Amino acid sequence: MDSLIVGNTIRILRKRKGMTQAMLAEMIGVGAKAVSKWENAKGLPDIALLAPLAEVLGISVAELISGEPIRNRNISSNLLRAKIYVCPICGNVLFCMGEASISCCGIMLAPLSAKEADEAHMLSLEAVEDEHFIRIEHEMKKDHFISFVAFASADGLQLKKLYPEGNAETRLRLRGHGLLYWYCSRDGLFKMKR
Repeated sequence: MDSLIVGNTIRILRKRKGMTQAMLAEMIGVGAKAVSKWENAKGLPDIALLAPLAEVLGISVAELISGEPIRNRNISSNLLRAKIYVCPICGNVLFCMGEASISCCGIMLAPLSAKEADEAHMLSLEAVEDEHFIRIEHEMKKDHFISFVAFASADGLQLKKLYPEGNAETRLRLRGHGLLYWYCSRDGLFKMKR
């Protein structure tokens, strides 16, 4: 955390809400001197105070720390523009439409950039009744495996979680045009238009 950014954010938002330093301090259970110290970049709030402080100021903790507002500019909520996040610690998969600040297991996550498949990550599709059988010729060891396969269209999302020591295959209903995604635990996110 940068004390200048955090202090400036606190000062601007406090004044915007018409609060004095003493009023803000009382709302979060600290002394007015503490708020003054933060606003003058001579210290930072205790980590336990970040959530209550952000709530009083009407922002997220991520916005308080970064000093940047997070706005969802994706008015149409098109899933084809979704951002995908994967936690490197626990493997959680998160999809987000628009701008967001995402954290998991105590770390901030960056959206993944999907790349076209290489020879080691080729995906094959086979129509089976009203679904598609998807197979990726890839090892499924505990330290190197395909974690998930997903299909995003303009108005829908399907995701199938895969596990080590299983098969890198699944079935999805692929209706219309969209993007197929699959994630390798070692090599990242891949995509294919459909």
